[in-house]
Amino acid sequence: MSSESTSSGAGPVVDESVPHSARIWNYWQGGKEYYAVDKEAGDAYIAVFPGIVDIARSMRYFLRRSVRFLAGEAGISQFLDIGTGLPTADNTHQIAQSINPAARIVYVDNDPTVLAHARALLTSTPEGATAYIDTDLTNTEVVLREAAKTLDLSKPVGVTINGVLGHTNDYGVAKSVVTGILDNLVAGSYLAFSDSTTEDEAFNRAQQAYDETGAVPYKLWTPEELRGFFDGLELVEPGLVPIPHWRPEPGDNPKDLPTLAGVGRKP
Repeated sequence: MSSESTSSGAGPVVDESVPHSARIWNYWQGGKEYYAVDKEAGDAYIAVFPGIVDIARSMRYFLRRSVRFLAGEAGISQFLDIGTGLPTADNTHQIAQSINPAARIVYVDNDPTVLAHARALLTSTPEGATAYIDTDLTNTEVVLREAAKTLDLSKPVGVTINGVLGHTNDYGVAKSVVTGILDNLVAGSYLAFSDSTTEDEAFNRAQQAYDETGAVPYKLWTPEELRGFFDGLELVEPGLVPIPHWRPEPGDNPKDLPTLAGVGRKP
């Protein structure tokens, strides 16, 4: 099977005057794809809640560990990465295809900054395939229709959603994204999910200040709300836990961060 690299959507328009979550996230993760306005907003956030850097990096580490689990132990060969973010080292296709060269990966984002860098996501092994869908994550019908051009939806899919559903600013809408995707996938599909909680007051203050900058706001969830995203799924061990505690690797020294992560299987 030959490599495929596809994308959809118009050319990107990137606003460099307003802080931008994907670029700030890249800054916190140690990347280089950000502007001065993003560094300023990111540093202001760190000044109130320094733990955001650990959270940003822990989400990337969780992505690596969860995709390795799915591609390896769970035997998943196709992935739907929703809310992709800017390309970094060890993107989903690189992790999955290092284990299964025939793995097929579809990325979903509607961020013009991410779209501008999407070609970095569209490399693939000759045996596998990658694709990029430029659409809002709430457009689940579009996501599924376009994903079906690369993935075989009659077979299990591993869905990854990390630190992105807060952009909906509504729990009902956020849950409908998860159910809209998972309800249309077959038994044996998985959700690998992480997001942050309201449990730390400094975190809440930092997020409120960020939301007031004019950037797209982000909603933090209660632990009960985060558990609700796994309704109807079977949580794999160790369940829904602080993100560094989800299957840490040898030598890790997990911290307790106000961000939960888990992987659930559709029965």
